[in-house]
Amino acid sequence: VEVMRKLKAEGLKRKVTGLELEGKRIARQGAEVLRDGAVIGVVTSGTMSPTPDRNIAMALVPPAHGEAKTALEVDIRGTRVPARVVPLPFYKR
Repeated sequence: VEVMRKLKAEGLKRKVTGLELEGKRIARQGAEVLRDGAVIGVVTSGTMSPTPDRNIAMALVPPAHGEAKTALEVDIRGTRVPARVVPLPFYKR
């Protein structure tokens, strides 16, 4: 109970955010998420989504960088790939 009160008072340090990546490269777990050249978060999962036909990922980032359409980058094996924040869930029927 005390931990929950502390979280409520201090606010969240990270939140799960949906990302849509440009190009054909797929972000994998552990890839760094960058904003203006600084590491701000980490990818938790990523794949090529066949339904909306795009590369998607989920990442833990500070709430200030989790707003929709925020431009970010994902470091995929030394290459910075442009990404933008998208709302979750990625697909609705």
